[in-house]
Amino acid sequence: MSLREKRIVIIGGTSGIGLAVAEAALKEHANVTVASSNPANVAAAVARLAGAAHGLPLDVTSEPAVAAAFAQIGAIDHLVFTAGDWKARRGPVAELDLAQARDNFTVRFWGALAVVKHAHKAMTGGGSITLTDGMVAHRPSKGSALSSAMAGAVEHLTRGLAVELAPIRVNAVCPGLVRTDVWNTIPPERRAEQFERMTKRQPLPRIGEPGEIAEAYLYLMRGGYTTGQVLHVDGGGSVI
Repeated sequence: MSLREKRIVIIGGTSGIGLAVAEAALKEHANVTVASSNPANVAAAVARLAGAAHGLPLDVTSEPAVAAAFAQIGAIDHLVFTAGDWKARRGPVAELDLAQARDNFTVRFWGALAVVKHAHKAMTGGGSITLTDGMVAHRPSKGSALSSAMAGAVEHLTRGLAVELAPIRVNAVCPGLVRTDVWNTIPPERRAEQFERMTKRQPLPRIGEPGEIAEAYLYLMRGGYTTGQVLHVDGGGSVI
């Protein structure tokens, strides 16, 4: 299935994996809109994409804003959701502040659901929705029960939506360790050591690049017989 002239909206498309998906889709001659809650990031991403993409400031935690945005956008073919707020609460369950813990679901789960609720109404029967979770759903560590639950909730949402919204296809990508800007707070030498330590047991013992993960999203947009699936792109980390 060609992406030429297809209308693709990427929520979280101004950085990291989302931006890589936008770059890859533009190479396929798609009509791309990137959205983010930060207007400055939207402007920077549109500039990086050489003006070939449209930009849209959008706060997915506000359902009225989401409804208005998709009323403005009009008909679309594919929706990609990669947005995340990176405010995961870690620590023992006994010490969790449950009021703050709820925030963990605000963007990645409830935000995704709000976007799907309003975006799917403008989608064609051959369209697709691709959500994003993470390997913490399958490989939790101590202190990550909350994040594991959130990521797992996205996967179950994917399967439920695939049934409810058919023939619109709904899938998710589950990335492993990826080289995005979130790691830039760590000094380069420590960063390299940490990447080596975290990936040395993988069948592919290195960190993934955003462009490699983007290929999974492009497949799920093109793959007309694929729905209700979670595609792992993790260097083989899930099999060790």
